[in-house]
Amino acid sequence: MAHFARIDENNIVIDVLVVPDEQEHRGNDFLANDLGLGGVWVKTSYNTQGGVHLEGGVPFRKNFAGIEYTYDVVRDAFIPPKPYPSWILDENTCWWETPIPYPNDGKDYYWDEDTVSWIEIANVIGDTNIVILGDE
Repeated sequence: MAHFARIDENNIVIDVLVVPDEQEHRGNDFLANDLGLGGVWVKTSYNTQGGVHLEGGVPFRKNFAGIEYTYDVVRDAFIPPKPYPSWILDENTCWWETPIPYPNDGKDYYWDEDTVSWIEIANVIGDTNIVILGDE
């Protein structure tokens, strides 16, 4: 089965559907015309993440398309929404990266865009995963 993403006039993904193998070669026509869904449909690979094919095959369009992803025609890639203004696009993976690497000290952190830094999560209550971030 092949997957196709419907993109709007701004190349934003608004839907992702599966197409039968026998229709893969004409997925856009099959979805837009045969099924009457209209729009523009772009093939995407369920097994591609960060420019790597998870089963060892050839990566396709950097990432599997998701709702609100952007299809970048120049990069021929699906790019997720930018989580924070300070984050930078990694051209190899087409994933957003923090401007400061995640600390590698075994502690848990959350991203704070106001300070453009990682803030340690200091107060975790038992095993409930409730986080108290404090008064900031």
